[in-house]
Amino acid sequence: MNPTPVKKLSTFQIIISGFLGAILVGALILMLPISSSSSEWTPFSDALFTSTSAICVTGLIVHDTATYWSNFGQAAILVMIQIGGLGIVSVAAFLSIVSGRRIGLLQRNLLQDSISAPQIGGIVRLTRFIFRTAFLTELAGALIMLPTFLKAFGKAGIWKAFFHSISAYCNAGFDVMGDVSGEYSSLTYFAGSPAIVIPVCMLILAGGFGFLTWDDVLTHRFEFKKYRMQSKAIFTTNAVLIVIPAVLLFFTDYSGQPTAERFCLSLFQAITPRTAGFNTADLSALSGACRTIMIILMFIGGSPGSTAGGMKTTTVAVLYANVRSVIKRRKSVQMFGRRVEDETVRSAAALLMIYMLLAFGGAVAISISEQLPIKDCIFETASAIGTVGLTLGITPSLGTFPRVILIVLMFFGRVGGLTLLYAALSNTGAEVSQSPVEKISVG
Repeated sequence: MNPTPVKKLSTFQIIISGFLGAILVGALILMLPISSSSSEWTPFSDALFTSTSAICVTGLIVHDTATYWSNFGQAAILVMIQIGGLGIVSVAAFLSIVSGRRIGLLQRNLLQDSISAPQIGGIVRLTRFIFRTAFLTELAGALIMLPTFLKAFGKAGIWKAFFHSISAYCNAGFDVMGDVSGEYSSLTYFAGSPAIVIPVCMLILAGGFGFLTWDDVLTHRFEFKKYRMQSKAIFTTNAVLIVIPAVLLFFTDYSGQPTAERFCLSLFQAITPRTAGFNTADLSALSGACRTIMIILMFIGGSPGSTAGGMKTTTVAVLYANVRSVIKRRKSVQMFGRRVEDETVRSAAALLMIYMLLAFGGAVAISISEQLPIKDCIFETASAIGTVGLTLGITPSLGTFPRVILIVLMFFGRVGGLTLLYAALSNTGAEVSQSPVEKISVG
């Protein structure tokens, strides 16, 4: 008898397995007494939730990071954030490069899929660029914020500066401010401080734009016309999604604040929903309209091949271009003088539907399970699936079932909806025939 052939894992299945393995290892580490400030064992469910949030760079927590976790525990969380932000496959490849090992074809294919690179050629150079850029940016952010943190907290400010710099660049939203400004306080201590608000905003954007975009910037400098269509879409969409919410917040919810603080609050709350997870104001005090805008921004998230999660800015750009093409009765979807592939348009529409169904379905389940207002639950599930980490304060008090829902949503949002679907359906055959056409009216 011939032995049953072993099925090879697809690149998408390997990526998912890597994230699951890292989450499990992280949870086991956080369970140890050395990880908690009380030197007691942490329940597996709490450790798993925190590990998932860190690896998926979300920021939702069930325990305040600064007060519950020891220095070792905080360092472990920071390592998880760095690994999750840069990507499991990218980190493995970088370690291979540093150790002098040859990067094989399988690893190159994995890298291409994990960072959404357009081609496999030059993937090793791009990996070096990603890590060099990340480490230098995080170091620069920490040094810029260091004087303010040192002035406020003495030597403890060194750790806080580096922790928040890495957390911001990786769009994680974890903070270690609970021991000085109260548990779950995030960066409210520096709400009106441009010395912290501006660097954190810049770090969030730097990590959320995507590594390919910065490669475009480095290659073509200020020649915007030579950028890839993807980079053009990312910059344009980000500009719109920052300016409009910031202006609305400036003239509505924060209109009574002093001008400088008003500017800081508006800018920060416009940028942080894009998967960063920090906050400098009480989100529960925001108006319903502004909270709705934040939910939309959380759904959108960052850009492909970045440290951010969510549906991605390019998905929104493609959907908008599709609407324009329908209104103008064009045969194809176009952006910046280029045609968008039909498969890309279908994928964007599928992602929107999947994210909406999962977020609203999860919110309904949590609302029924915990007897909570549906609008608060939608905020939490949008934050989870967008890997944002913003919360209205209900996550720490949730039971086991709602936490499992949020864990699944965080994992889905970080790994990517299409990655999970491709992994699950990798063995299905390609379409070899087409069904007859029949018209159906829409709209």
